[in-house]
Amino acid sequence: MRKKTDGARYNYGWLEAVAGVLAGTLIALAAVMSVQTAMRGGSAGSAYDAVLASPEPTVKQARFADVRGEDVSNELRFIADWVADSDDAGGGPFVIIDKKGAKVYVFDRHANLSGVSPVLLGIAAGDDTVPGVGLRPLSQIQPEERTTPAGRFVGERGHNARGEDVVWVDYDAAVSMHRVLTTSPVQRRLERLASPSTDDNRISYGCINVPIAFYEQFIRPTFAEERAIIYVLPDQKPLNQVFSDAYDVALAHGLNGNNGNRADRVPRHDALVTQSPALLAATD
Repeated sequence: MRKKTDGARYNYGWLEAVAGVLAGTLIALAAVMSVQTAMRGGSAGSAYDAVLASPEPTVKQARFADVRGEDVSNELRFIADWVADSDDAGGGPFVIIDKKGAKVYVFDRHANLSGVSPVLLGIAAGDDTVPGVGLRPLSQIQPEERTTPAGRFVGERGHNARGEDVVWVDYDAAVSMHRVLTTSPVQRRLERLASPSTDDNRISYGCINVPIAFYEQFIRPTFAEERAIIYVLPDQKPLNQVFSDAYDVALAHGLNGNNGNRADRVPRHDALVTQSPALLAATD
């Protein structure tokens, strides 16, 4: 009797195992049918697809500034492209001063060039401001101290000591961008702006003189309601020293088959020829 009972238990255990396998198979089939039904149902199927679909990585497209066919320096194009791609100007318009080329370039919020003009700059070559120079009378500023500083500035509309509206580039250093001054005929500022040479565009105490018509059409509207970034390119320092965050947009996005993206790939400026101090006067 004992052996018979053990055999019965063995037979029942085998049947239970088979039944478990069949039950598992039926559950799996039911699950598959449920999924198929959900897929045919619309919303549930979309959710199922979303779970199974492999998300595609988002790739940021390279963005370049549009200089609209203007013949610009490599340094200016480099900075303009970087500003466009990195959105360094915060999505607003921006201005680039090319000291070597003695020109101002105004870009709209889409990094499209909207205007370009010659400018007059500080008579001394150099990219730094002498400490405290903005607090001194013009008569006490030496010729070698009359530089237009290089760098990234937040330009803001304001007024100078004469009550004229200007765009402050570096308020503490008293450096602004304003309409060209013609109070001293001996300086021939209008003639200097019209000259094709850049050698005679160095005449101010550091401020950036712009033709009146260009100021009214481009500069004033750009800063009328908000601040805008002004990038002043250096004439002595390496570009990557002044703009250490700048990068080569094409290389950063792998468009040139190279992963490099450092600003030191850009050629350095040569020093500008300065104007003789003999034509200086106590105006900026």
